[in-house]
Amino acid sequence: MGMFKYVTNRTLASKDGREDAGRVKVFVKNDSDMLEGEYKCPECGNEGKINQDFKRPIKVRCEKCEHLMKLPKLKGKKK
Repeated sequence: MGMFKYVTNRTLASKDGREDAGRVKVFVKNDSDMLEGEYKCPECGNEGKINQDFKRPIKVRCEKCEHLMKLPKLKGKKK
C-alpha cells in the first residue's frame, strides 16, 4: 500500500435502509497510529473530518447528531 498501513473507503446505509446514505474514507500513514479522513453521516448528512487514534473496530461519531458509525472488519469479504 505504499505510504499507508491502512486505507478504506466505504458507503454506509441509514437506519431506515437507504443504501449509500453516508460514507467513511480513512487512512493511517505508515509512520503514524492516527486515523485520518472524512465522513458523511448516513443519518443527518453532516460531513466532517476524522482525526483519532487507530483502533479496530473503527468507530466514528457524527459531530452534529452523535450517530455512531461502526466499520467492522472485512475479513473474508471481497475488498
